[in-house]
Amino acid sequence: MAARSEGCNDARSRGPSVRPGGGAGRSALSFDVFNPDELGVPRGWNNGLLAPEGGRLLFVAGQTARDRGGAIGGDLAEQFGVALDNVLLVLRAAGGRPEHVGRMTVFVTDMEEYRQSLRRLGEEYRERMGRHYPAMALMEVSGLVDEGARVEIEATAVIPAD
Repeated sequence: MAARSEGCNDARSRGPSVRPGGGAGRSALSFDVFNPDELGVPRGWNNGLLAPEGGRLLFVAGQTARDRGGAIGGDLAEQFGVALDNVLLVLRAAGGRPEHVGRMTVFVTDMEEYRQSLRRLGEEYRERMGRHYPAMALMEVSGLVDEGARVEIEATAVIPAD
């Protein structure tokens, strides 16, 4: 039997949770969260989110830590924070908010560095996303297009219709 709850503020939640944003307008979107008991309790993600009717889909291309001039620097955790900032810039340009992200894929070039950076990565994530946990995947890749990039993040968001 699948555990189901509304909202997605805490991936450990098995029952109803508050709606992200909680108010009127674009921030009132709420996903239905599905975390089947057979998969165990997720840590830092949800296994499935069902978007409400009437939402608009935004597909955010993979974002690295490139700044406006094309430069990339820093360790994995620093790059993760900048890449996530870049994802959120696209999201906000389309009228969305962090809690509208329903799916996120993170690509890293060094899984061991990722594991060693988990505490700092969590801090970078929560600083930007709070306790909103979309459905997520993490993949190690042999390289990324942007030279010097250690992480790339792509996302899909559901933005409430006006």
